[in-house]
Amino acid sequence: MAKKEEVERKWWLVDAQGQVLGRLASKIAHILQGKHKPTYTAHVDTGDFVVVVNAEKIVLTGKKLTQKKYKHYSGYPGGLKEVPAEEVLKRKPTELLHLAVRRMLPKNKLGRKMFTKLKIYVGGEHPHQAQRPEPLSLE
Repeated sequence: MAKKEEVERKWWLVDAQGQVLGRLASKIAHILQGKHKPTYTAHVDTGDFVVVVNAEKIVLTGKKLTQKKYKHYSGYPGGLKEVPAEEVLKRKPTELLHLAVRRMLPKNKLGRKMFTKLKIYVGGEHPHQAQRPEPLSLE
């Protein structure tokens, strides 16, 4: 079983250009949890860091761009807001991937800790050159 102090973390670079949202999010969540490592332990954060670039060029299949709605409820009567995926992609391009990955991680303290290792950027540039992220092939 892995111990918190013994975990070695790698940095991965993912280019989201032309990638399908759900498939990309599930692979990123898999890496953030550390399930790709032989030392995976369910109660320890064994995952790696993931840097995603070109988040604005992500693809949704079918009619999801216009039909998929993101809901937010304020808690007040009449406070339900629905925003189509197309508008979310236009206003905050990183938010689609951010929400998809967050909802695939565990809903507890460990899941929130894992989620902090995800870095999403618009465009091809990122400030993590010093960590030397390795390109990740998602085939």
